[in-house]
Amino acid sequence: MMRTLVTGGAGFVGSNLVDRLLAEGKHVLCLDNFQTGREENVSHLWDEPRFELVRGDVRETLPSMDIDEIYHLACPASPPHYQADPIGTIQTCYQGTLHVLELAERTKARVVFSSTSEVYGDPLQHPQSETYWGYVNPIGTRSCYDEGKRIAEPLCVEFNHKRGVSVGLIRIFNTYGPRMDPQDGRVVSNFIVQALRGEALTIYGEGQQTRSLGNVDDLVDGLMRMMGKKDLLGPINIGNPGEFTVAELAEKVLKMTGSRSQITRHPLPSDDPTRRKPDITRAQELLGWAPKTSLDVGLEKTIAYFKEQIR
Repeated sequence: MMRTLVTGGAGFVGSNLVDRLLAEGKHVLCLDNFQTGREENVSHLWDEPRFELVRGDVRETLPSMDIDEIYHLACPASPPHYQADPIGTIQTCYQGTLHVLELAERTKARVVFSSTSEVYGDPLQHPQSETYWGYVNPIGTRSCYDEGKRIAEPLCVEFNHKRGVSVGLIRIFNTYGPRMDPQDGRVVSNFIVQALRGEALTIYGEGQQTRSLGNVDDLVDGLMRMMGKKDLLGPINIGNPGEFTVAELAEKVLKMTGSRSQITRHPLPSDDPTRRKPDITRAQELLGWAPKTSLDVGLEKTIAYFKEQIR
């Protein structure tokens, strides 16, 4: 039986991936320090014999494990979370990835590393392709995450080139879906929770900055396809190229929730990207991957999830 380690496996993306891996018949080890992961995301698996919860932190040297593949997702991913402990975020990106790669070297496991579209910063190229080097403030309020992922990528590449570790780099664009933390501070969760509670929806600036939102089910599919391509290093963008403004998203959420909430505007946060859209040509050609979930269908499922959370 294939044994799979998922770091950050109790998080939003990680727990959805864990469910999919178990459905595929794999034995899954979920490693999490619960800084941003939540026990309720995996509590339905307590009685599953092929599921193991390992409480631990990738910043510490990982114990020996009998594993065949590793999905390395551990790291706070929303600005309020990674900015709350910027030094810890940098350590997770570098030390955590180093420890995962060392474990992979010992066990001959393939690693799929979850990088991010934030490596492109506030991009001067649109849409963003994997050949674009990015436009990032190295000492800004978001740099602990942006630059942390940027140093983790070459670490993965050198372990692949110099030590023969099989690595796949995925750059994840904005993702939403069930099991998002209602307090994670990202645009979809913010708007839905505010609308359901009858609070004013918070828009920064005039709301003309654009986003491209990918559904978590589509992301999980992309991660698993990358794992199956043993000789593919990447990087590869995984995201939905459908682009719309933040203001348009706010109006859609209000309509779908039936909320009468108002919209308020606040100053733009520092280094907040103004445009974000993935070029997914590589994903289509090399993975046979493209998003399948429409925004309306994805939002319906996400709104239903948050209704239960609020209740």
